[in-house]
Amino acid sequence: MKFNQYSGVSTPYRQQVAELQEISYLDQLVTPQTDLNELWLSFLSKSFPQAKSQAVLRQQIGNILASATQNVWDFTAEHTVDAAAFYTVGLQLLGFTCGDDFQIAAPLEALKDFNLFYHPQISEVTDLIAAWYDLLNTRGKNGQILLDTLASQGYFLALTDLPASQKPLLFNGKSQPVFNTDELIREVVYIESSLDTDHDGQLDLLKAEILRPQDTNAGLKVPAVYTASPYNQGTNDEAGDKMMHNVDTPLTRKKPNELTYADIEYHAPETKLPPKRKVQGQAQQAEESFAREQSYTLNDYLAARGFAIVYAAGIGTRGSQGVRTCGDPAETASTIAIIEWLAGNRRAFTNRTDNIEIKAWWCNGSVAMTGRSYLGTLATAAATTGVDGLKTIISEAAISNWYDYYRENGLVVAPGGFPGEDADVLAEECFSRQLDGADYLQAKETFAQQLAEITAGQDRKTGDYNEFWDARNYLKNVHNIKCDVLMVHGLNDWNVKPRNVYNLYNALADLPVARKLILHQGQHIYINAFRSLDYSEMINLWLTHELYAVDNGAEKLLPDVLVQDNVQPETWHEYPDWEQTATLSRELFLAPEKLTLTKAAAKHCLSFQDHLPEPDLKKFRQSETAWQAELLDQNSKVMANNRLIFKTEPLTEELVVRGAAHLKLKASASLDHGLLSVMLVDYGQAKRLGVIPAILGCKSISSGYHWREDDLNEFQLTKPTPCKMISKAHINLQNRTAAYRTDDLIPGEFYDLEFDLQPTFYRLPADHQLGLVVYSTDMGMTVRGNEDNTYQLDLAGCSLTFNATQTSK
Repeated sequence: MKFNQYSGVSTPYRQQVAELQEISYLDQLVTPQTDLNELWLSFLSKSFPQAKSQAVLRQQIGNILASATQNVWDFTAEHTVDAAAFYTVGLQLLGFTCGDDFQIAAPLEALKDFNLFYHPQISEVTDLIAAWYDLLNTRGKNGQILLDTLASQGYFLALTDLPASQKPLLFNGKSQPVFNTDELIREVVYIESSLDTDHDGQLDLLKAEILRPQDTNAGLKVPAVYTASPYNQGTNDEAGDKMMHNVDTPLTRKKPNELTYADIEYHAPETKLPPKRKVQGQAQQAEESFAREQSYTLNDYLAARGFAIVYAAGIGTRGSQGVRTCGDPAETASTIAIIEWLAGNRRAFTNRTDNIEIKAWWCNGSVAMTGRSYLGTLATAAATTGVDGLKTIISEAAISNWYDYYRENGLVVAPGGFPGEDADVLAEECFSRQLDGADYLQAKETFAQQLAEITAGQDRKTGDYNEFWDARNYLKNVHNIKCDVLMVHGLNDWNVKPRNVYNLYNALADLPVARKLILHQGQHIYINAFRSLDYSEMINLWLTHELYAVDNGAEKLLPDVLVQDNVQPETWHEYPDWEQTATLSRELFLAPEKLTLTKAAAKHCLSFQDHLPEPDLKKFRQSETAWQAELLDQNSKVMANNRLIFKTEPLTEELVVRGAAHLKLKASASLDHGLLSVMLVDYGQAKRLGVIPAILGCKSISSGYHWREDDLNEFQLTKPTPCKMISKAHINLQNRTAAYRTDDLIPGEFYDLEFDLQPTFYRLPADHQLGLVVYSTDMGMTVRGNEDNTYQLDLAGCSLTFNATQTSK
């Protein structure tokens, strides 16, 4: 086990004392003469809030060893607490087991091995208080700091009745769970947008579900954490499945053109909107509630700590009006309407018919957005509007340009795991108004027309960047961002590919906002319940600063770039940036089966084909995993003629590849159309981190007292494997100039291609080989036409360039 904590605030001693008093952990006057054992036992007595009598408390403390032969009571009868005894007890409070997780004879060594902070000497009152303060902020075996574990057992129960003027209650720069989740107010409002997407002559109303502390009724104004989730009110999965596009179709030749960006640039049309509703009255309380929302466990954690939680699914979803548009400016406008209401700049109503206005009077006007995938995508979209009230977004696995989600370099390229999905399929899946039959009838015809327009606009025939996709490119509007941005992305996420976060991160570089980036080794996942990283506490620190305006140093404490190591489990590294401080820029040239430092002196051609025998094709269509294993295996006879593999010599020094590798290829095709795909590969027999986390503890993380729970997760090492795909890329040979322009392709003629692979941050150990695999059809992402198309590479015009850092073996 190894723990990594980045949320701990270095706190002066006097402030430690004050904070311990504020949370009622220190309720006696301490002087240099205070008895150490008496003070230690007073701290321990508060570590069992579930004990309701002195007998039970004595029993609980008596179960803890302070040395190899004595429990706490026996130890304190004969000895004075020191660092060894303190941390022997502390480790047990943190959930570690004597003998299994640590040796009682060496508690400090165990703390060092766990990468946990400790005080090597405890001999004075100031030492003991500082050590206890830090122990409360130390991460335990269950993936929570000790204070959060105590909170889940009822420690803060007495403090939930604090007056609103004394909330939020802060400790170590973070808001504490002193808000009674049993008494959360659940209410529904309908926010009036500036849209009429269903063309019914009325502005679309948008349903929002709110969970806020009871304390807001006593005068406390709280910030809002808002998650825009088109899935929140249900989905039409069966309807979406029926719409999936056929990918077992050949690539087609495209008619050459001379288009420029100006030809396809999106310009918002002028739209005449219906008048606003006439307000018929005012209300302080909502008319509608709900029993259970589709929650995000990070939001559950925040709800116990004084943040109102808001969920809204947007236009065309169940309970709201309008129709789905999938990623366009209308959906962005739908998303920010909720923020505008929370900030006091838009109207909402208690129901959809009576026009009784209700304000977000309980909100302090500060809003953050959270969520993964489509949820994080809409957070990014909202930020690019510069909407007032939005202080920060936490965008996880978010799309920054929808073209980079469904397309690549003039090709239809599916998000990993969903071949055949496209914008129209996603719109259908999220049109949850369909779940209410009578409501659906009112918008059925309009949505059918909208869906047809999406299908036409997405243009699966060419795969080119066009006006449809330009309207869904949030990167164009990054300059409008005024809020701070915290980005999270998986380096093995082939659903929302890493280019999305890479481009957003780079685009933010020159803006006067804080940007933070966390890159993990997973796929398309959340990371708030991982043992090795204090992610929830980091977010608490961040949002306490951003939304409650607490000067806790969050902007400096949280790393600018935090990267999970891909070789060593439970290890994270801080960097100042993604690739700018890379110390090495290397260009490798392609030679037969090799990547070398020497460029080919003359034309040297290698060829491969795209066609597979029907039995192999059928097998690979059913199993992308089997296909990729054969593709990367240099000894595979099945794929021997369908790809080219180039590898470096075994590395003499470790190499950390950073950013987006750039590839130059001089290639030809035997037909008048074609596509190329490439993979960057780590070759070397080794155990590797799995990209799907293992569950270490089922429902072992509690968000608060009598509140919701989450599973504890972590990435585990797999059995040894011969290789691992690091990155990939695809290109249509007719889009050599730009994704929006189609060039001619003459069979057999060589053309120069240049394109980037998906960005990465990958540690390649010494003795491994860096490999480049060039092929055509990607069974998981491109169309699978299985054409008799033969490709050639002229190695004299082929090279791979990348940035890296290097360390000696």
